[in-house]
Amino acid sequence: MNLRSIDLNLLVVLDALLDEAHVSRAAERLGLTQPAVSAALQRCRGLFGDELLERGRGMMRRTDRAEALRAPLKTLLAGVAEMVDPAPVPLEKIRQTLKISMADYPAVLVMRPLLERLGAAAPGIDLVLQPWQGADAARTGLVAGTSDLALSVFPPAEDDLVRTELVSEHYVVAMRADHPAARDFRLETWLAHPHVLVSGRGDTRGPLDTVLAGQGLCRRVGVVVPTFQMVPELLAGSDLIAMLPSLCVPSASGLVTFAPPVPVPGFVLHLAWHARRDGDTALRYVAQALVEIMSSDLR
Repeated sequence: MNLRSIDLNLLVVLDALLDEAHVSRAAERLGLTQPAVSAALQRCRGLFGDELLERGRGMMRRTDRAEALRAPLKTLLAGVAEMVDPAPVPLEKIRQTLKISMADYPAVLVMRPLLERLGAAAPGIDLVLQPWQGADAARTGLVAGTSDLALSVFPPAEDDLVRTELVSEHYVVAMRADHPAARDFRLETWLAHPHVLVSGRGDTRGPLDTVLAGQGLCRRVGVVVPTFQMVPELLAGSDLIAMLPSLCVPSASGLVTFAPPVPVPGFVLHLAWHARRDGDTALRYVAQALVEIMSSDLR
């Protein structure tokens, strides 16, 4: 292939088209007309020998070839931008939006102090907190470029993500102070009451159930809720019991906590971004702020 025949601007348009999967939205994002973006899509189809975007029911969907192009294209364009490397903009003058993927825990812990830091040092950095769809979706978003930062449990993988440890968490069992099980907390009293399970996908079993099954035990999950924020109020007004990460139990909630009566492994919460974003000043500032908030401000 003759590289001189490839228009770099065409790849910029393709990047927007693959992100949006919608010609009009891509045109609005790029500040171009819809016919210009439609023409660019046709040229991209000829360049890659693939439809890239196919019409479905009221929408367009990316082909397999288009999905495979997304991450390499992001990396290529980021490399070109880094090569051109305009003069660095002072932090306080940066105007940029960062998309962050994380669950309500730890969002409820970090967002307020993070916004306070941004207001003082980088008032032009705006944040979009994306709906939480699980760790796998968060990882995919970082690779595809639809997310800039993610807070989750990220086991090592060959995906060019940069990971840094935020906090090593452990689980506690929480209930209201005058709960019947609180007077004599042990395995039998723990399992005698219904439990709250937090699952954004509506799962009725969690890692604890696997641990219990390995010992020939089981529990009753009385209610499944999508966010950790809902749990303290439910516990305060019922005989429900919940096993939560320790930082999810507010100090002023009036709840009491106990160590789980069976060994339950904790977890390490990571902050991650794609390696191609290492030179992004705004991203690195927000990442460092999150590390400091989780490692010191919340302890």
